[in-house]
Amino acid sequence: MPAFRPSKVQAMGNIIIEVRKALLIGQPNATITHIMAETIPKLDDFDRAILRLVQRDNRMPQRAIAEAVNLSTAALQRRIAAMERSGVIVRNVAIVDPDQVGLGVTSIVEVNLVDEKAARVDKAKQLFRDAPEVQQCYYVTGGRSFIMLIVAPDMRSYEAITRRLFAENESVASYHSYLALNRVKAGMELVIP
Repeated sequence: MPAFRPSKVQAMGNIIIEVRKALLIGQPNATITHIMAETIPKLDDFDRAILRLVQRDNRMPQRAIAEAVNLSTAALQRRIAAMERSGVIVRNVAIVDPDQVGLGVTSIVEVNLVDEKAARVDKAKQLFRDAPEVQQCYYVTGGRSFIMLIVAPDMRSYEAITRRLFAENESVASYHSYLALNRVKAGMELVIP
């Protein structure tokens, strides 16, 4: 781990030290309590307004977005580019209706690993990340290891996926599938404060 250089210290009681990749909060003799993946970029009201619009429709003309948020088109382009570089905007994609492309089975799956040793968890994360049928996957608390959403064309395909990912995987102690009867809501749009 690289050496940490404090940028801000509060002297009364607890110490708060801001660093490039970690935030230390605690008593003066405390150890690291939380490692942050990345520094969170500062977003102003313009950035937040832009994000609200592009989440709903990223094909909206930039001229229209600029007018809606009261910026010039050039300023809007710079802000969008900066949010893409910083990772705020991860990617621009088309949302495809699974039923329209023959993916009629949607399943929410709870997975329990044999143990939670780092090497086993990391290997499972990579396996699930690389499986194209896994649409979303979360490493969770509460007695389960992972919760994920899987789509498949039919039950025969779904069975093959579960065999490959879970039943034949020595790291998986158990798994439980919940088949969706109806997709009530599906989306990735965030509520931007």
